[in-house]
Parts: sequence; structure tokens; C-alpha cells
Amino acid sequence: MAIARVVSFEDVSSDRMTELQQRMDEGEPPEGMPPVEVLVLHDAGGGRALVIQVFESEDDYRRGEEVFAAMPATDTPGRRTTVSRYEVAARMTS
Repeated sequence: MAIARVVSFEDVSSDRMTELQQRMDEGEPPEGMPPVEVLVLHDAGGGRALVIQVFESEDDYRRGEEVFAAMPATDTPGRRTTVSRYEVAARMTS
């Protein structure tokens, strides 16, 4: 079963989101990162973001957690407020 790492951020500007999108489009994943699906939600008016990272296995989740935890704060959308873990109960793409 897939596992999602859900991270919320505050103090997230539209400029910062644009910069992060460019870096994601142009860059390589961090060293040691297992395959991961990333979805970034941004509330520009509220200055908040929610990042959902979906890993396909427990081992991938653990390795991804280690990589994300080691990242400098400058690589995040804003000030991290929470990190939660969820089992992916349902998933659909159309």
C-alpha cells in the first residue's frame, strides 16, 4: 500500500512557489530519493502550502523521510508547521 507524507507550510509567497516549480522542472531529485509522486497545493491569499509526497512502499517512505529531513530550510516553500503520515486508501487518475 502506498504511503503519503503530508507537510504543511506557512509564510509561502507566490514568488517562492514559482521559484520552487522552476527548480523542480529543471533539477534532478535529491540524491538517494526513491521514486515519489509530489503534489504541491498553494493558498496564495493565505500564504500557506500543503505538500503531498506519495511513496509506493514503507522502505521508500523511510528513505524519502530521511532525505527530506536532511534538506536545508531554504529548499522548502516556507516555514514547516506539520508533518503527517497517511496510508493512501484510494487513488484515481482520469
